[in-house]
Amino acid sequence: MKDIKNFTRKDLEVFFETKKIRSFRAGQIFKWIYLRQADTFDEMTDLSKDLRTMLKENFSIPRLELSNSEKSIDGTEKFLFRLIDGKYVESVLIPEKNHYTLCISSQVGCAQGCKFCLTAQGGFQRNLTTSEIVSQVRDARKILLDRDYDNAHFLSNIVFMGMGEPLANYDAVINALAIITDSDYGLKFSTRRVTVSTSGIVPEIKKLGHDTNANLAVSLNATNDTIRSMIMPINKRYPLKDLLYACSEFKMKPRNKITFEYILIKDINDSDEDALRLVKILAPIRAKVNLIPFNEHEKSDFKRPSPSGISHFLQILLDRNVTAITRKSKGDDISAACGQLKAKLKLK
Repeated sequence: MKDIKNFTRKDLEVFFETKKIRSFRAGQIFKWIYLRQADTFDEMTDLSKDLRTMLKENFSIPRLELSNSEKSIDGTEKFLFRLIDGKYVESVLIPEKNHYTLCISSQVGCAQGCKFCLTAQGGFQRNLTTSEIVSQVRDARKILLDRDYDNAHFLSNIVFMGMGEPLANYDAVINALAIITDSDYGLKFSTRRVTVSTSGIVPEIKKLGHDTNANLAVSLNATNDTIRSMIMPINKRYPLKDLLYACSEFKMKPRNKITFEYILIKDINDSDEDALRLVKILAPIRAKVNLIPFNEHEKSDFKRPSPSGISHFLQILLDRNVTAITRKSKGDDISAACGQLKAKLKLK
């Protein structure tokens, strides 16, 4: 039995053509699954009984199993989802001023080995399917719907910044993006509000700009190859020169900018010289910078800079006309960094 959420609308139309079924039925089914949150084909009352029977014989509409959740005093909520094979992934729902952002995972674990990331400590287990990626969004919206119908509509932003490297699971992520941003029948998220974050897989960065209009975020975290290779092993394969060139060539709309995420780690990448180099290397690129103070955890010796050190680093960027913000830390009391809720589960 195939999970129908692994199919984009175009995929479903092609399948229907082989069954001599008119392609517009795919749009109807997508509305039921993604907009009306249907869990069975019997609910799809504008489809014929024969079509519903055929769908039941070929497809299923499973949900992820919500294994655990934690809610912060600031409203940030982390979901731990159990997959069909017993593995786990995390999603984080973040309340903003007038909307929610959902941070979703693309892999079980991660193979990139970044030294600051708790997810990397558990190694890589497998890629998520398109359905498992999309289901994080669909199920989070259902959770909000069950609580407060009106509130659910304020889930407007999606960030591929949870567990895993999205560009290492490229095909599933692209298909998931097609469903998430299907403005007629899918989950109806604007591409302006969907961001794919990467540690820097250079060949796929170029492809991403041609295959989707989603925003690009790059986890940069250092301004020279020595430090970046030390904290991010991927830099040995795709050094800064190649990464920055790929970003300068990235296809995007005229007013868009690439977000460069820079995790500030005390005495590693937070010096004045680092800030000045960051200004220099990003000068040729339409860029904005998210400074992220390191979220300390027990499996890392890295430390968070002082509040004054963080402010000073930011001011160096602002004084040189770099668009930059310090991302406000949320969910500290629930260990909202990726991989921490899963790690707690293993410790029990």
